[in-house]
Amino acid sequence: MVQIRLTNTRTRRKEDLVPIDPQNVRLYLCGPTVYDRAHLGNARPVLVFDVLVRLLNHIYGADHVTYVRNFTDVDDKINAEAQRRKTAGSPLSLEALINERTAETIGWYHADMDALGAMRPDHEPRATQYITQMIAMNADLIAKGHAYEAEGHVLFDVRSFPDYGKLSGRSVDDMIAGARVEVAPFKRDPMDFVLWKPSSGDLPGWDSPWGRGRPGWHIECSAMSAALLGPHFDIHGGGLDLQFPHHENEIAQSCCAHPGEGFANIWLHNEMLQVEGKKMSKSLGNFFTVRDLLDKGIAGEVIRLVFLETHYRKPMDWSEERRQSAERRLSKWANIRRNALPKDHRPFDKADIDDQVIEALANDLNTHAALTRLYEMERAAKDAGRDQDIEPVMRFFATLDFLGFTKLDIHQQQRSNSVSEAVSDVLDNGSLVESLLTARAEARKARDFARADAIRDGFAAAGVDVKDTAAGPEWSLATGFDAGRLAELARNFGA
Repeated sequence: MVQIRLTNTRTRRKEDLVPIDPQNVRLYLCGPTVYDRAHLGNARPVLVFDVLVRLLNHIYGADHVTYVRNFTDVDDKINAEAQRRKTAGSPLSLEALINERTAETIGWYHADMDALGAMRPDHEPRATQYITQMIAMNADLIAKGHAYEAEGHVLFDVRSFPDYGKLSGRSVDDMIAGARVEVAPFKRDPMDFVLWKPSSGDLPGWDSPWGRGRPGWHIECSAMSAALLGPHFDIHGGGLDLQFPHHENEIAQSCCAHPGEGFANIWLHNEMLQVEGKKMSKSLGNFFTVRDLLDKGIAGEVIRLVFLETHYRKPMDWSEERRQSAERRLSKWANIRRNALPKDHRPFDKADIDDQVIEALANDLNTHAALTRLYEMERAAKDAGRDQDIEPVMRFFATLDFLGFTKLDIHQQQRSNSVSEAVSDVLDNGSLVESLLTARAEARKARDFARADAIRDGFAAAGVDVKDTAAGPEWSLATGFDAGRLAELARNFGA
């Protein structure tokens, strides 16, 4: 069996994944707060865990993996939107408006993540479904001396947990000195955090031993993960921005509520996203949602490929250049499938998936290395297709399917979204360019350099920029592209 190794944020080293129960490998990903559309950065942990789950399914079997990703549907921003709708004249109750907003946002989230090829988790708990468990955990923490009630609040006593700060690598005193923390008169210590807080009559609330109120953010994930995965499970993760305070607080309250269990064995955190080398920010004008990109005609698999090109522990840069490169790559894959993969091929089998890709992913989810191997397979599949050798083609597309690239229909997706004329040119003429590149490669192989040079010159005259790289030729349409000349070039060389 292939050994998976992952970088554990808590120990700061790469470790073997040794499942607590190989018959039920369990992992939890902190999901979204459902008050608005998911921005592009929200998609990164989803895709990281999607690759991880696919790998776990491959090695242990899908029936032996349990994946949980929650929805936080208790939040001030959700309440504010519901109150805005009420003020605007909605006849619905505040509770109904909150349910309306969260259901709407969850629907958006599913549609957007589905478009990226992300599989749905086994469980998607909503925080409001686990209020009873949260109240019970709070009461247990009070009984064990790790939490206290003050003015309708329940607060976790950070000093009662000696290991607080190990995940983020800071002492409590250092955190107090360097962090902005809410200082309230009822706190025993500035770092103590809220497990339960009062709710006014115009806000959602639930009855509890401490009065009508609602849970703090951190207790939600501890209660949901314990309910669905047990107090001790294999992997917990999310974006690096959740390392502190959210995950640090989860560890404290969960370990104190379930002493001796250990909570999560491995903590997995992905680095953050940038846009054209800068932090994504509304003030910089480079903030956009996944839906913004999809509505511009950028296919979900294009977004997926751009994300997978960068290792999850490195900052990822979304750029126009990388988007275009991914579109060209997917167009190549689609052409190979049309030309080399029989429509009546046998179903893909686990044995068809490339071992080197599995080994790359097992080494701390090295998607960059996996794609490098895939690009090698791409050339072999293209050559095998011309020779009518089906096995390399099957291995290539089975591996693509395993990695979540199942549609390869960016042409149709982009046309359906009313894309710009420039993008339409790429789609309409892509197969001609690819056919001519194949003809040029065959001419070079036959040492017919005059023919190869004529195709090269024809590209330049038609306004097609071709760049030869180690991974194969890459092309783009330059300003002044002439579709008529490209079509004539294709006729002249039988492409």
